[in-house]
Amino acid sequence: MIDLYFWPTPNGLKVKLFLEEAGLAYRVLPVDLGAGEQFAPAFLAIAANNRIPAILDHEPADRAAALPLFESGAILWYLAEKTGRFLPSEPRARLASLQWLFWQMAGLGPMAGQNGHFRVYAPHPIAYAIERYTRETRRLYGVLNGQLAEREFIAGDYSIADMACYPWIVPHAAHGQDLGEFPHLQRWFETLRTRPATVRTYAGVADVYAPRARPLSDAARGVLFGAPAVGQ
Repeated sequence: MIDLYFWPTPNGLKVKLFLEEAGLAYRVLPVDLGAGEQFAPAFLAIAANNRIPAILDHEPADRAAALPLFESGAILWYLAEKTGRFLPSEPRARLASLQWLFWQMAGLGPMAGQNGHFRVYAPHPIAYAIERYTRETRRLYGVLNGQLAEREFIAGDYSIADMACYPWIVPHAAHGQDLGEFPHLQRWFETLRTRPATVRTYAGVADVYAPRARPLSDAARGVLFGAPAVGQ
């Protein structure tokens, strides 16, 4: 059994997607970010960076004590190693998958995340920030579109690279992107969207970028974006 510390952000969803694809037994332990539950001592013992997702694997590959792990990319890599699935064994194909996993972690996620922040969560619109991150998100979509021009999935076969990137493409409209401009990316997106594991992953999941009936309170915004360093 794997405990998944989860909130429906793109990073949380990509680990849930792997668990569904692999058919692993898991239970979801919600961590309400707006309520500050990511700062609870019990959670910090699992995830020192006070971010979701995190896991606690009660049956780790080394058969030792339960294994805590945070950082979504590291979790995907670990689960792929543990199950022997969604990460090729052939060295060059393996490196290709890991390369695109790191690309998502270092580029697509941070840039699209800042895009979403300034479009949806910032208390006041900042034109320069919105333009800068929208433009960079569009550039990264173009990179991914080019990679998919001659292959069905990002690194050849379906892998953790696809699972890492897909949840960051889901909010394309909220991020000011038109998938119609990226035909190969759009084809890939529709392929993944209809996979049974994807459907299960997103069933009943709230869209964190959906328009809000009420704006964030100052207290909630402080918890989400202005919290002090852990230990202060």
